[in-house]
Amino acid sequence: MSRAGTISRRIALLGAASVAGGLVFGFYYTEPFRVNRRLTNGIKKGEHMLTPYVRIDQSGVTLITPRADLGQGAYSVQAALLAEELDIAWNDIKVDPGAPSSVYANTTVVREGVPLSVIGHFNSVAEIIGQGAGKILGLQVTGGSSTVADACDKLRVAGATAREVLLRAAEKQTGVARAKLATRDGTVILPDGRALSYGSLAETAATIEVPSGIVPKDPKDWRYLGKPMQRIDMMAKCTGTATFGIDIRLPGMVYATVCTNPRLGGALRSYDDSKALKARGVLKIVPVKGGVGVIADNTWRAFEAARQIECDWGDAPYPASSAAMFDAVRASFVPKCRLIIGRNDGDVDAAFAAGKPIKSEYCVPYLAHAPLEPMNAVVQLRDGRLDIWTGTQIPAFLVKTAREMTGLPEDDIHVHAQLCGGSFGRRLEDDYVRQSIELAMAYQGPPIKMTWTREEDMTHDLPRPLAVARMSGTVKNRQVEAYDLAIAAPSVNASQFSRLNLPFPGPDAAIVAGAWDQPFAIPNYRVRGYRVPELVPVSSWRSVGASGNAFMHECFLDELIHAAGADPLEERLRLCANNPVYAPSYKVLKAVGEMSNWGSNPGANRARGLAFTLSFGVPVAEVVEVEKVGDAIAIRRVFVAAEVGTVLDRDNLTNQVEGAVIWALGHAMNAELTYDDGKAMQKNYHQYEGMRFYQAPQIEVRPLENTGLEHIRGIGEPAVPPAAPALANAIFAATNNRAYELPLIRHPKISFV
Repeated sequence: MSRAGTISRRIALLGAASVAGGLVFGFYYTEPFRVNRRLTNGIKKGEHMLTPYVRIDQSGVTLITPRADLGQGAYSVQAALLAEELDIAWNDIKVDPGAPSSVYANTTVVREGVPLSVIGHFNSVAEIIGQGAGKILGLQVTGGSSTVADACDKLRVAGATAREVLLRAAEKQTGVARAKLATRDGTVILPDGRALSYGSLAETAATIEVPSGIVPKDPKDWRYLGKPMQRIDMMAKCTGTATFGIDIRLPGMVYATVCTNPRLGGALRSYDDSKALKARGVLKIVPVKGGVGVIADNTWRAFEAARQIECDWGDAPYPASSAAMFDAVRASFVPKCRLIIGRNDGDVDAAFAAGKPIKSEYCVPYLAHAPLEPMNAVVQLRDGRLDIWTGTQIPAFLVKTAREMTGLPEDDIHVHAQLCGGSFGRRLEDDYVRQSIELAMAYQGPPIKMTWTREEDMTHDLPRPLAVARMSGTVKNRQVEAYDLAIAAPSVNASQFSRLNLPFPGPDAAIVAGAWDQPFAIPNYRVRGYRVPELVPVSSWRSVGASGNAFMHECFLDELIHAAGADPLEERLRLCANNPVYAPSYKVLKAVGEMSNWGSNPGANRARGLAFTLSFGVPVAEVVEVEKVGDAIAIRRVFVAAEVGTVLDRDNLTNQVEGAVIWALGHAMNAELTYDDGKAMQKNYHQYEGMRFYQAPQIEVRPLENTGLEHIRGIGEPAVPPAAPALANAIFAATNNRAYELPLIRHPKISFV
């Protein structure tokens, strides 16, 4: 089938329907599309919505980019997908995150939570389930590296459809047949060479019925996609003029902060605010759930007053120390905690009976999100209208939250999504917005800017969960013969969904993500997950379950390969060979071997480590090269190969991978969130240290495009999981010291320079 034919078929099912006629769930429409009142609420005179993603007026076209920009370039890639089909000049692009709406539901992100393997024929089943569930639940969510995969068809069709409307508007306005018209850089070109700007066609275009079944360009005709593109926010960010949530300034604004129980979920028994009430600039002190809020005439005075409030905090509803919580995790390797999701190839027990298995236990700690921009929001409740300005990954959920708290109808609740100064999953939560709404309800009229201190941000994070893995394996004839992996961890999804008042039926695939569906044909291969009862409330962290599971899975696989006397790359290649479904993973491993010149001598006092992880549908292989410097380790080079289907912006993809590697290595080296007396002990960056500039390695990235546009994927998260095990495996190769827990500095013989 031709490329155009493939595009047409897929988009007819998944793209055109969602933009121009409804969403296909199997063969059924679940929600008829219309530009509803929420999308046009607040629209200015003379503006018209051609589709939910394209707004036009006399001055030109604005592209609606409903996925949050967290620094990953989401606005730019969404704009490129639309602009490519709409035929707008890159330097004329205007973007707006738009109003929250179920029209913008992320129908891809659910797929990763479906307990079906992303390899093999069940992948299509998972996609269908995700398409329907995402729309029905109204999941306007940015996460799971799903922005590109979810937006690719939808936004291309939206742009192509809007372009067709404008061409028909030009036909109606000029009398020139549609077939004789063309577009270029935001204009319709007439046969005589005259150009009509899109803006001049706005009024007529608003009268044209939106067509369906429009097929976007063949990729060979792309002008922007697939080529290096400067981000649309590059100049603003480089000059410090970009407006993030924390930068919002409004007339008459007052300022606030909160202090809540550092034992997450614990009560506030009582408080004494007599000193704080006398502090300079304090306007009001307001009780909020689990703590107290201070409203003042500037942020610093709010911070200072909050420090003067004496609070009697209640106990934590979980074990008080990290040690006690790890005990609870280890106690969860019991049948009642067992997930129904897992893997069981061959006969592991028989293999163990025939030979003495190698046994190990690995563990990973809680990790904080710690984005550079702390949690903040500006909220104004006045005359029955609520406005919220904040960086968020869940704008539609904020509307729901606000409606439940205030009783206002949705049409009177307005969420203004802002650029986010980092997130790593933290802005998938609404706790900071809830607090801001509480303050606004108690102090109506002026806009209130609520900002957390860094200490509040760190100690009230909803972290990546801790986990323990127990594994056993055997080797035979220089090959891995059996591999048994059991992972125990709290459920991220159950914890997170409960705070959003959403049901979470079934097992949590995140507990075994990055482990249970790896493309290795080990003859006897078993992976089991165990759900730990609720401890500290936990949340999604960059690459979610795979972030820790990859360390445990790949380090033990390295142990087995070493015990077998085999080469780490060659044995992984062997385990991926002879199965067409595993071909993308095989090619990724081959590529990283070529990039790193695997098998050659890396030089004096140098060694390499390899790890591979399939997560979010993206196979990624990484090689880390380290050098022994005295008794310490220096990370010198990292090589990354990843299969993403189609590269839309090579520069941005490379930046995302480089950032993921630095993020993952820094956490693997130094970072953990520990608890004592129910409280997080790390309160600021000096206690939660990432990688320093001087420690940063050279990073080489090679994206592969073997699976094509049909299987396009995101890259913001999948490059995270293999980094930690590749580093740990490199350290073992260099020093013969095997690390069984993170961070690596916990090992008495491992340090970094």
